Amino acid sequence: MCIRAGLLRMFLDLLEGNRGNTCMHSIRRLGLLSATALVIANMVGAGVFVTSGILLENLGSPWLVLLAWVVGGGIAVLGAINYGALARRLPESGGEYLFLSRTLHPSLGYVAGWISFLVGFSAPLAMVAHGFGEYVNDWVPGVGPKAAGTLLLFVFTALHSVDVKSGAWVQNTSVLLKLGLVFGFVGYGLFNLVEPGEPVVSNFTVSVFGLALVQIFFSYSGWNAAVYIGGEVRNPRRNLPLSLILGALVVTLLYLGLNAVFVFSAPVDKLVGQVDIARVAAGFIGGEGLANAVTALIAFAFITSVSSLVMAGPRVYSKMAEDGFMPSCMIARSGPPRIAILAQSTAALLLLWTTAFGQLLTYIGFTLGLSTACVVVGLVVMKLREGKEFKVPGWPWVPGLFLLIIIGITVSGIVQSPLISLVGIGTIVLAWFAWYLTVQLKRR
Repeated sequence: MCIRAGLLRMFLDLLEGNRGNTCMHSIRRLGLLSATALVIANMVGAGVFVTSGILLENLGSPWLVLLAWVVGGGIAVLGAINYGALARRLPESGGEYLFLSRTLHPSLGYVAGWISFLVGFSAPLAMVAHGFGEYVNDWVPGVGPKAAGTLLLFVFTALHSVDVKSGAWVQNTSVLLKLGLVFGFVGYGLFNLVEPGEPVVSNFTVSVFGLALVQIFFSYSGWNAAVYIGGEVRNPRRNLPLSLILGALVVTLLYLGLNAVFVFSAPVDKLVGQVDIARVAAGFIGGEGLANAVTALIAFAFITSVSSLVMAGPRVYSKMAEDGFMPSCMIARSGPPRIAILAQSTAALLLLWTTAFGQLLTYIGFTLGLSTACVVVGLVVMKLREGKEFKVPGWPWVPGLFLLIIIGITVSGIVQSPLISLVGIGTIVLAWFAWYLTVQLKRR
């Protein structure tokens, strides 16, 4: 999922001295530094601040929580290697839509577009809104987390429906500020841990650990960000694969430091099930002042994420509508794509009010995991079709291991959360059925 890719592109051009034409065409302006920074910025989002309390509830042990983040990072690196091989072979923009259309079937590219609507944007929008409500709950007594999240959605739906003059520098500066403050918090927290949690395992099974990986998957999403703008990266056969791998490694280290602060800052029973685990941890480390500062930082991160999702997602649907793959009412004929914005916000509100937070994490991670697995299946098919001409690092072990892991955590997700997993599978089936109907209507 590439939420901030377009907004960051202008700032990254300035970093590398590319002050020329910034039109959206295939001029290769971005180098390795820019592509890697793009991956890091897209990976570090809201998920890492709200996941470990849920993981502690399921796993019981802080050490197992950290192990889950290590394994999640390893999966991201494996995925980056596989995507890098495809990016080397297809160095163009488009991400999953391009890869699936070229390697397997155009219908799967279409399905990837609909997955973007529900899982790539609407479900994360609901999750971020819920996380925002949880973090500011103490500041707005009497207003529940879902109500606060709903208000935030209403504000940005109205704002982006009226007029959008995107100040890329504002968004980019906020992303860099967020990353700097997160690194600062990790450094301060690691040197001021006050009361390590007790590593007590409760009801641990392999399938429970697999479900934890499903829930972590959302936090690591974004390791594939550079492939969405592959057509604009210089020397893509070298820089695209490297940027994916370097970005995944850097963020894995950051997440380990951040979650070590979260899970070893207080007794486990004070952290279990806490969506606002970063605030709770900060309170034990530095008192109410640090807790409020961290809450403000994370609330700011949630606000910028909501703004990005409301702004970016509907543009994708509008473009798909222009190509005949979504309802024509979503086309932006003048001004912002208001119908598309309203459709996305409506879907997000339905998910926000009908789905528990842990269920949202599972739904997003489960469905995105299946999507990336399909891309790697396409990689395998292309490799078998082209043979030695198509170079895949670690063939066949790297793609094989990635697929085995995804299959394993998918089965764990089905065992532990059969209903949510069924909804994820149903999302994919419905998207394919929509493609079938679209093709039939075009033929008529």
